[in-house]
Amino acid sequence: MEIRPVPYDHADAVALDRLVQREYAQRYGEGDMTPLDPAMFRPPHGTYLLAYENGRPLATGGWRSQDANPEGYADGDAEIKRMFVVEEARGRGLARRILAALEADARAAGRVRMVLETGIKQPEALALYASCGYRPVPKFGLYRTYEDSRCMGKALVSGGVGVQRGAGVREAGSGAGV
Repeated sequence: MEIRPVPYDHADAVALDRLVQREYAQRYGEGDMTPLDPAMFRPPHGTYLLAYENGRPLATGGWRSQDANPEGYADGDAEIKRMFVVEEARGRGLARRILAALEADARAAGRVRMVLETGIKQPEALALYASCGYRPVPKFGLYRTYEDSRCMGKALVSGGVGVQRGAGVREAGSGAGV
């Protein structure tokens, strides 16, 4: 298994995004309408990861910088977007590995809190995030007024002190256990 950073508009990322959008539509009646741009995921303001096995993309996830704004984000936030594992690869810990790599990269970029929005029709996502230390936070983002939306967060640093951006994702991309 190899986890590596790719541009958000990389062909494999686009293919997995189509699959996750299809799944959102099946669960919620429509895909995620959050406007995203590839530039949002370029270091040092974010990153986008794909997990590959034998050259095949199996999982994806990214983070993008957020700071205090009218949508309810706080200064130093890193927002998770597009966490997804193809159906046949679920249950193998890929989402957990991607999540750990995203957290390490956001922490290295000086972000102080990881946040995400998911929904009640994704119980496996809610369970994953809770098991990784994420807790409910006040709602933020495009879906903050939706009743079935759930927002969660996790501190990336203690005492509000960030660390310098290092090689976190690049090390994770080597296939080392993340």
